[in-house]
Amino acid sequence: MIEAELKARVHSPEAVMRQLDERAEARVEVYQDTYYDDLAGSLERRDQELRVRTVHGPNGLRTVLTFKDTTVDASSGSKPEHETRVEDSQEAHSILQGLGYIPAIAFEKRCRNYDFEAYGRHIFATLVRVPEIDGMFLEVETIVDEADVTSALDDIRALLDELGIGPEDLTRETYTSAVAAQGR
Repeated sequence: MIEAELKARVHSPEAVMRQLDERAEARVEVYQDTYYDDLAGSLERRDQELRVRTVHGPNGLRTVLTFKDTTVDASSGSKPEHETRVEDSQEAHSILQGLGYIPAIAFEKRCRNYDFEAYGRHIFATLVRVPEIDGMFLEVETIVDEADVTSALDDIRALLDELGIGPEDLTRETYTSAVAAQGR
C-alpha cells in the first residue's frame, strides 16, 4: 500500500485548526522518532527510511516500526509504507542496532491528529510542530493502491484548498533534513 501524502507549511494555524476541529475530534500526541541507517548511509541513498516511533498520547504509549520504500510519486514524495506495532520500544532499538543499523537522527514531533472521511476516502490529517524547525506544518494522507496515487493526491489537494492551503504552501522538505540542517 502507498501512503499518498502531501505536506504544507501552515500560515494560519488557528484557522486551519478550527476547520479540522469541525471535521473530527483532535487527538494530541507527541511522537519520538528515531531514524536508522547503516554506516554507509545506504537507506538514505536508496530513498528508503527505517524508523522507530514512540507515540505519547492520551491512551498511553505505543511504538511503531516503519519501513518506507522508494518514492513512487516525485511531485509529492509518496512512498510505499510498511508498519507494525511493537511491544517494547527498547527491544526494537536493540534489534535494529544488532542488525548493524545506527540512529541517524532523532527528534520530536508535536502533533494534533484528525481522522475523518473526505472525497470518499479515509483521511489522516496532522498539524505538526517540530521544535527545531520554525513554523507549523499540515500533513494530509490516505492509504491507497499504487494505481490510485494520482487520484488520491488530487483529492488531498482539493481538501487542502478547502482549508485555505494553496499549491505554493506545499513542501517536499523532510523533517529529517530540516532537523539535520539545524544541527550543523
